[in-house]
Amino acid sequence: MPWTAAAAPDSLPAEMDPEPLEGIADADAHLGRRFPLPHVELPLARWVEVCAVGPRAVEVAWNLDDTRADQPGRVSLYAGADPPPERELAGATPPAPVADGVVHREAPLEEAQPSLRPVHELSWQLDDLHLRLTAQGPWALGVLVAIAQSVA
Repeated sequence: MPWTAAAAPDSLPAEMDPEPLEGIADADAHLGRRFPLPHVELPLARWVEVCAVGPRAVEVAWNLDDTRADQPGRVSLYAGADPPPERELAGATPPAPVADGVVHREAPLEEAQPSLRPVHELSWQLDDLHLRLTAQGPWALGVLVAIAQSVA
């Protein structure tokens, strides 16, 4: 898969490199609580990356099997004590509410391969955590909202 900025962890402050973690237990320890996970079925993952992306901030990225046509390539979930850093997305729609407390924006991400475009971001809070679901590829917005609402 060719490298694109969109394929990198998308929650990093410019001054911090992602710190790969061994697994979800390390994510729990870094976050200081259980990392909230989706409780709905996701497409088949080829590999999963778990990274510390800041103090009390973790991102889990599911790199999906996109070998069939029209399959999404990636979904990631940021959870942190602070909101994730804003990302510039060329051509992004303005953030708009799509569910109670959940806002969405979308950008074409024309430089990415087809399974990684467009990019969707859904942001919300759960208790004391700031969450952002970033999904790349041909996702239906209703599916992404269902994933976000299942995170616990």
